[in-house]
Amino acid sequence: MTELQETRSILTKEDLIHALKNCGLREGQHIFVHTSLSKLGFVVGGAETLIESLLVIIGEEGTLMMPSQTWKNLDPSTGVHGEVPMEWWPIIREYWPPYDKEITPAIGMGVVAEVFRKWPGAKRSDHPARSIAAVGKHAEYLTQNHDLCNIFGKKSPLDKLYHLNGYVLLIGVGYDKNTSLHLAETIANFPTKKFVHESSAILEQGTRKWVTYETQAVDDGDFVRLGDEYDKEMNIKIHRIGNAEVRFLEQRPLVDWAAAWMERNRG
Repeated sequence: MTELQETRSILTKEDLIHALKNCGLREGQHIFVHTSLSKLGFVVGGAETLIESLLVIIGEEGTLMMPSQTWKNLDPSTGVHGEVPMEWWPIIREYWPPYDKEITPAIGMGVVAEVFRKWPGAKRSDHPARSIAAVGKHAEYLTQNHDLCNIFGKKSPLDKLYHLNGYVLLIGVGYDKNTSLHLAETIANFPTKKFVHESSAILEQGTRKWVTYETQAVDDGDFVRLGDEYDKEMNIKIHRIGNAEVRFLEQRPLVDWAAAWMERNRG
């Protein structure tokens, strides 16, 4: 197949449902989805069609979860706004809009995640920088009480999915986009683990506040290497839908394996 032909992949809702079922998706599953829509090819109806396809498969007993992070609502000193002049930092800290889960866009999360956060019945967690959105049976449970300091650890949305025996679906993205590996970071014991102070604008009883909170520092620098080893050791099947590589993984075995890997490989 030539490169030109590869870019001409066209997928309907029926195509997606059939292909996703072939990857192992079933009714009643609870799935954390990470996707690059453009990698699939031409999806007739775009993000709307992909989300509808996933919801049709999991049915009323299932749940979909996607990242809806708003990481630009972090201190400008972290570089989230690019190389803005240092003298702008105090202005950004004072005037950056407070997180509003109904309004604040999921910038950088992709078009599917942005459409998903406003889907009918969608719930979104309250974390001002690291929120997740969910639709389905356990949407309320997964998104409630997302602690400022405990972004990815115990009782976070990721940990709740872990205890629901959930799944991870990677469509056109690799392990560097696999948020569940941050849960493994919180579980693993390695000597370089550290905590940092982050700051964000929040709404508290209708008033904007700039708050600082301590949380575990995350590091995705070795996620691709970790994922390559996981694929080989666990013989993970890499599917193809349109032009995209697709992995469908059980979250709990992945997190447990990754935590042990980090303990061995992180100094």
